[in-house]
Amino acid sequence: MSMAARRIIYRNRGGKLMHRALILLFSVNFIFAALPVAAANNVTPIPILVELFTSEGCSDCPPADAFLQKLDEQPVPGTEMVVLSEHVDYWNHDGWKDPYSSSFYTERQTVYAHIFDLPSAYTPQMVVDGTAQFVGSDLKAASKAFANAATAPKVEIRLSAISIEGTNTLRAHIETAALPEGQKGDVYAAIALNHAENQVSRGENAGRKISHSAVARSLTRIGSVEKNQPFARDLQLKLPADYRPSDLRLIAFIQKPHQGKVLGAAMQPLPAQ
Repeated sequence: MSMAARRIIYRNRGGKLMHRALILLFSVNFIFAALPVAAANNVTPIPILVELFTSEGCSDCPPADAFLQKLDEQPVPGTEMVVLSEHVDYWNHDGWKDPYSSSFYTERQTVYAHIFDLPSAYTPQMVVDGTAQFVGSDLKAASKAFANAATAPKVEIRLSAISIEGTNTLRAHIETAALPEGQKGDVYAAIALNHAENQVSRGENAGRKISHSAVARSLTRIGSVEKNQPFARDLQLKLPADYRPSDLRLIAFIQKPHQGKVLGAAMQPLPAQ
């Protein structure tokens, strides 16, 4: 499907939500009410993986980017929002190339498009725990998805022994609990930039300053969890150049094969050198 067709299908929906999203970004308490009481009172926060497929070349994306930043502030009691901003590359036209974009994230989003039986990938798209998708500025849909995700059992992931070797190598240890009977999962590790801000000079967002949270700079499948078996591994990951370790975070999650349901997630900031 052509880019123009994607815009026709999704433009009106995203545009109608844009004004409402900007107003509600500063008052997300209505999301709390949709969560079960058990989640709000949970001593150990329930991790929820929130992926946002976005682009600096998409004029409908800034409200979703801002919403993800609010989620990164952990406003939902009883949960830990493990957010990840994945910048696609199919908006790199009209004179502006998103510096965080990659065909890898476009391919990951394309898999989700098939899973959710969508006519095409689109931005801004939010995917929650691999089980729900919606326009990334649709706060009502987000509230419903978070409520459902907060009731799902999660597999514990522990990140420890995080250190920086030299100038660009991350070392860490990851452990997970065993999966429920009969289940398997892929284990992923992501390095994300805590915060990014750009003044866009061309394209649909020309003249706008756009901010992002948890911008994915790498996403790697590091192994798999077999049924009834825990997972443990020492990680050695290359850090992106030109960033201080204190500007980055390590995210890990378990996802059913072929980008299915997310079974657990965790996030840790990287130490300053």
